[in-house]
Amino acid sequence: MLAGMDMEKSATAPDEGVADVLDLTESMAAPAPQPPMFRAIEGQSDVFFAEESQEPPPPPYQEPPPRPAPVESALLSAATTHAVDAAFNTLAHTVLSQNARTLEDLVKDMMRPMLKAWLDDNLPSLVERVVRAEIERVSRGRS
Repeated sequence: MLAGMDMEKSATAPDEGVADVLDLTESMAAPAPQPPMFRAIEGQSDVFFAEESQEPPPPPYQEPPPRPAPVESALLSAATTHAVDAAFNTLAHTVLSQNARTLEDLVKDMMRPMLKAWLDDNLPSLVERVVRAEIERVSRGRS
């Protein structure tokens, strides 16, 4: 619609439309942007590296040697200590060879009666409930 009005004006008054037209030439083009200029800043660096010192590194930590035990008379003689050690070793070997049961075996023996009691109390009702649910599922599938 506006294009039709512009044609009518140009047909009747040719000089009027010339004033509205902008002529873009190279003289009116914007100048090319100049690359940014960077200036160097003279200053001191904020990073400093220290020279290695000539001192040797400290030796690794070593525990001090154990102190000698204070000289006291022993409460038990060497023969008594040896006899007690031998008796306990004999007891340990006897218990381990005759009753070589592991902790797992002991737990099994303790859990067996508890598990049996729980199954006796709960298994029949559990199986009945599961079977009833399966029967209902199968019967719905056929209908």
